[in-house]
Amino acid sequence: ISDRLPEEYFAEFEQRHPGALATQWIPMDKELWKMKNYRDFLEARKELLAAEANKRMEELLHGETHWLEGAAAKKPQTMPISGGIASEAEEAQLTELNDWVASQGLPRGEMNFDFADPATGEQQAVFDLAWPSGIQEELSAPVAVLLDEAAEMLALASAAGYRCFTSVAAFREYIEKDILALEQL
Repeated sequence: ISDRLPEEYFAEFEQRHPGALATQWIPMDKELWKMKNYRDFLEARKELLAAEANKRMEELLHGETHWLEGAAAKKPQTMPISGGIASEAEEAQLTELNDWVASQGLPRGEMNFDFADPATGEQQAVFDLAWPSGIQEELSAPVAVLLDEAAEMLALASAAGYRCFTSVAAFREYIEKDILALEQL
């Protein structure tokens, strides 16, 4: 194989060993062998592998294929996910804030937190800095610091039960007045 392109060595291998590519679930569409079509090649091969796995499962089930019936898996959506740290300056600001929180004896938040729908597991957004279990784990509400994010992002986080802060100053004030003050009582 060396440094040759798949469209070259697949064709040569199939000519020397007819049917060998099919036994490895390599799609036989020669257009898919080209590097520019690699993702399509993977999708086609995934379908071939799934069909073979289902065939083998049917054999193991001795005709009781009702176990295999059900909703097909949803194809992942390729819509862009909103949010996340937008610049080095914003990242530095959030890192400094996270360090300050830790210096107060509190747990660090998660930078670029992937927020997923709890019911489906589908990623919906990226929160700049978040404490999904609360600053005081299980005692306080989930918290997110969302700098320069759109109103839709704030609405999504709020609807998911997050207490949202759009400035470092407001978040620090929350920590000092609501969290640290409670710990001193």
